[in-house]
Amino acid sequence: MATTSDKIAASPGTGTARTRSTGSRSLSTAEERREELITAAIPVFAEKGYHAAPTTEIAKKAGISQAYLFRLFPTKEELFVAAVERSTGRMVETLAAVASEAEKNGIEPGDAMGLAYGDLVSSDRELLLMQLHAQAVSPAIPAVREAMRKCFANLYALGSERTGGNGEEMKNWFAHGMLINVMTAINAEEVDEPWAVALTDFEGDCFPRES
Repeated sequence: MATTSDKIAASPGTGTARTRSTGSRSLSTAEERREELITAAIPVFAEKGYHAAPTTEIAKKAGISQAYLFRLFPTKEELFVAAVERSTGRMVETLAAVASEAEKNGIEPGDAMGLAYGDLVSSDRELLLMQLHAQAVSPAIPAVREAMRKCFANLYALGSERTGGNGEEMKNWFAHGMLINVMTAINAEEVDEPWAVALTDFEGDCFPRES
């Protein structure tokens, strides 16, 4: 599954390589700064969304000037896409690791990944919110839409490969994940009502098996 994880985890390079004798060191420093900037941007984008997140706040959080931010990422859109790719990459890598561990222990990988996903978005709210914001702006921003398509493609490849699930089973698996997203986003687990109790019971088989 290294191929699946690597595709999503890679951050887009937006710097321009130089041919000077010091170019190699400058590029390395720029890449490091880009990674730090993405790390600083994720909580801001997660809290405020793409449109409301100020680049001044992101730059301050990263400890750089706004001008330098735009040297590293020429547009806010490119920075947001990189943040989305970082978040979705971590999600795919986590689920791939869980699937591998489940296989070693004789546990159904699909069920293990489903439970792990619920734990992941509950413990890392930024990851959940990055997904929701990215999905919300996908209709208007093609680059974000493409990043989310790649995310779903990689998740589908991971799920189908590790579980052998067919198209219908994969739809159920994804639907289970989307339900987790929505219920976690609205903190439904805090509501003591029948609908909330039922819809936040995420345990059980993600891939129904024939008897």
